[in-house]
Order: sequence, then C-alpha cells, then structure tokens
Amino acid sequence: MTFLNEMLGAGSATLGYLIPFLFVLTLVVFVHELGHFLVARWSGVRVLAFSIGFGPELFGFNDRHGTRWRVAAIPLGGYVRFYGDEDAASTPDVDALERMGPRERQGSFFFAPLKNRAAIVAAGPIANFLLAIAIFAVVFMAVGRPITDAIVDEVQPGSAAAEAGFVAGDRVVAIDGQTIASFSAMQRIVSSSPEQALSVTVDRGGEHLQLTATPRLQEMTDNFGNKHRIGLLGISRSATPADVRYQSFGPIEAVVEGAKETWFVVASTGSYLGRMVTGRESADQLGGPIRIAKTSGDVASLGFVALINLAAILSVSIGLLNLMPVPMLDGGHLLFYALEAVRGRPLGPKAQEYGMRVGLALVLMLMIFATWNDIVHLSSLG
Repeated sequence: MTFLNEMLGAGSATLGYLIPFLFVLTLVVFVHELGHFLVARWSGVRVLAFSIGFGPELFGFNDRHGTRWRVAAIPLGGYVRFYGDEDAASTPDVDALERMGPRERQGSFFFAPLKNRAAIVAAGPIANFLLAIAIFAVVFMAVGRPITDAIVDEVQPGSAAAEAGFVAGDRVVAIDGQTIASFSAMQRIVSSSPEQALSVTVDRGGEHLQLTATPRLQEMTDNFGNKHRIGLLGISRSATPADVRYQSFGPIEAVVEGAKETWFVVASTGSYLGRMVTGRESADQLGGPIRIAKTSGDVASLGFVALINLAAILSVSIGLLNLMPVPMLDGGHLLFYALEAVRGRPLGPKAQEYGMRVGLALVLMLMIFATWNDIVHLSSLG
C-alpha cells in the first residue's frame, strides 16, 4: 500500500503541474497563432492548417474555408500553415510555387504583397502583447490592485539603504522621477535595477529629501524554492492586512494600466538580457518547458488570478522571443522582409534555406540550453 500511495501521490503531483502548464501554454500559443490566422484571412491568404502542438494529430476538423484546425500530440508550441508553404516554419515550397497559375497565386502567402506578409508575421507577437494587456486589464477591473503605502519600517544595518541614508519612517515618494504609489511598486523598480544608481525622493516628517541608492545584486529564494537574483536595498515594511487597500479601475483606466504592466515586463526582460550580454547577469535564469510547467503548478496553488497573471507574463515572453531576428522565428521572417524591401526583391531560395538552417540550429541550441538549466534548477531543489 505504501508503494501504491507513493505512486498515486506522484501522479497527482504530476497532474498538478501538467494541467496548469497546458492551460497557460495552450492559451498563449492559441492567441499567438490566431493573430497570424486572422490577419492572413483579412489579407486574402489561404490558411491550410491551424495547429496547437506539433507531431501526430490527436483530433481536429475542417472549417468551411478549408482550414484544418488540429490539436497535435506534442503541446510545446503551434503553427499556422499557409498555402504555398512547404512546412510549419513557412518555408516556401519552391516547386509548388513555380507551378502556380495567376489565380492560385492570389491565395498564396509567398506571392502576397510585402506589407501583407509583414503584417501577417508581426500579428502573432502583437497578439501576445494584446493578450497580456487584456488579462491585466480584466484583473485590475475584477480584483483591483493591492496597495500598501511605501513606508520604511526597518533599515538593515550595512545595507545599500543604510548607506544611502534611509531611516525608519521614511515614505518613498518617487524613484528617478516616477511617482511611487505603493511599496510593491517600489520593490519592482528596485528588484529590476541591481547595481544601478537610483534617485529616490522620500518624505521625512513632511520634508522631501533626495537620496541616491544603488540596489545590490543578491540571490533570493521564493516560497516555492526558486532562486532569483534581484536588486535589494535592505528595507522592509511590516504591513498588516488592515494596511492593504485595493485600488479599482474603470475599463479605460484598466486598459492603460494593463499596457503599463505589459511594458514593465518587456522592459524588465530587456534589462535582464542586456545585463546577461554584458556579463553582469548569469544566463541560468533562462528557463524552458520544464521550469514553465513547475512554475505553472506552483502558481496555480495560489489561485486562478495568479495563474492567469502568469499566462500574461508568459505571453509577453513568447511575443518577445518570436521577435528575435532569428530565421525560423517571426523576427527572422521580418528581417528577410526588411532586406527584401531594401533590395527590391526577395532573397534567393538558397539564402533563405541556409538562413532557416542556421535559425533552426540556434533555436535548438537555445532549447537544449534552457532545458539543461531546468534540470540543474530542479536538481538544486533536491
């Protein structure tokens, strides 16, 4: 019975990670591919297949326009295949294209005007950003934003805050000219700005003082055992539930705040990548599907709102990843189109083929590296 209980417990834990992971990833992938699909339809390009996942089809159906909507066995992405494509990566089928007559070319992605092709490709990442804005906006309208005043209750001795001159009782009013409405807003700026000098305005007994503080890069462990390297000042807030209030938003305000939240994720990701490229940050924070699955399960235990917020953050990440100028990704196609606009004609088939091969190699290396990071991360958790 002990062995059986352990097996059942392991199965339950696996489902606890798998179901939230599939929910989050399927939502993000579906919206990304839907962006490609809708703009293609509006542009008169025929869509042969809309697939969630790769590999053998599990189930599907054909719509009245001849598009095969399918769910495949490997739920780690998806694709939209256009008329004239050789494969799911939108590689042109040169032989088929050469055999097309004038009427057939009208529905082919390859023969669509350059601006239409660029719009179709860009629509996927844009849809991801719009999804994130929509999710954040709905959460702000339905739940509101928790607000705790940015008051310093304690300053750790020898910390960056102590060196900058913070004292207990200070209220943080602004950082680098940006108004601070809550302690969490201050934390977000500080955590994403390690080793960067910040100009902090504090209210001390009714008098505004200007302090310069440089958050130190430190490793922190969250409630799920995940380690993060973030900027820390060394100040704390001892808030009680009575100190927390919820700020509600109307529809327009919520959309604006959702856009700001989305931009914050974009800026934070860009800042991390910049520090990684310059050697000031390690690449071991890059995660793959294993870490996404674990994080989804962990976050799901906090409730649906937390899980849907994770979906918004992942949606932004997927949008940014696809905009990288790497062949095989949307950004790589947009790079080809930019070169076509400059040259006045598309790159030759051989150049595009070699570009796709290089892009595939880069994407595979990134996936292997991210998966290795995931394995190392899990092993460190014991």
